[in-house]
Order: sequence, then C-alpha cells, then structure tokens
Amino acid sequence: MWIQCCTNAAFASTMARVFVYGTLKKGQPNYKHMINTAKGLAKFQGRGHTVEKYPLVIAGKYNIPYMLNIPGTGHHIAGEIYSVDEQMLQFLDEFEGCPDMYQRTLMRIQVVEWEGKGGAGEARAAADGVLECFVYSTATYPPEWVGLPYHDSYDSSGKHGLAYVLRESRE
Repeated sequence: MWIQCCTNAAFASTMARVFVYGTLKKGQPNYKHMINTAKGLAKFQGRGHTVEKYPLVIAGKYNIPYMLNIPGTGHHIAGEIYSVDEQMLQFLDEFEGCPDMYQRTLMRIQVVEWEGKGGAGEARAAADGVLECFVYSTATYPPEWVGLPYHDSYDSSGKHGLAYVLRESRE
C-alpha cells in the first residue's frame, strides 16, 4: 500500500510517508541509515506526534525503543515524518525486522512542525493537521513489557539511563 505524498516532480509517485520515533531520528544512533542514499531516499518533512496514545518502552538487553501497539494507553509519541522511496521502505522493513519484531501499520500523526519543501500545502491540506504515516510498532512483545516505564519521546542518551546498543556492538 503506497501513499501519494509529494507533488514535487523530483519525487517518484511511489513515495510513502514514515513516522520514526526512536533510533532513526536525527541525532540518534541509527540516523545514519536515513541519510544513506545507497539504501534509498528519505526526505525529512517535519515533526509530529501520534494522535492516539501508545506505550513507548525501552526493552531488552540492547535497550531498543518499542512502540507497543496498544492504542489509548501511554502517551502521544513524538517523532519525525519522512517521505521515503520504495527502496528505503524496503530497507526499513528489513532493518525493523518486519513483520516479526515490528509491524508496519498506518497511524494518524498530528503535525507539529512542517519543513517539507513544496509540501507545506500538504500539511495544511488536512484541515486538522493530521497525516497518515507508516509507523513501526509491535503487537508481538513479552507481556511484562506493558509494565515498563512509558516515554513520550525517545533519546538514546536520555535520563532513563538505558543507552541503545548498536547492532555492530552486540554479542
């Protein structure tokens, strides 16, 4: 399923909108993948948060951020909105272990700040400033994760003290 998101001729008609809330955001450990054009095109469009509340937990021995797919519980999760091409979307699916570790689903995202070139009208097109974006969340998690602390925003070096362990540094 593809979302037509850009009218700019520089973009292919198969651009999809993706909302990232964890290690793929600017300044986070895996942001390097978002700007690696060998993996595809990802264009930063703006910032937002989930319309519905979700639990965002940091779990496992590698301190990975997970948005648990439990709508109505937790916080409005803050993140970044990107337009990505098919190649980048396929890379993200593999990177996120989709569909086993994470599942890519459409969620409603409230735009807080929009920087998309030629796309400002797109953010305004939704009268309420809400866009549908693909989000990697999980419905396949150990039940004890529901009892972990919930966060509204993720930063690998945040006050939580749970620094993310890069894949290349794992045992």
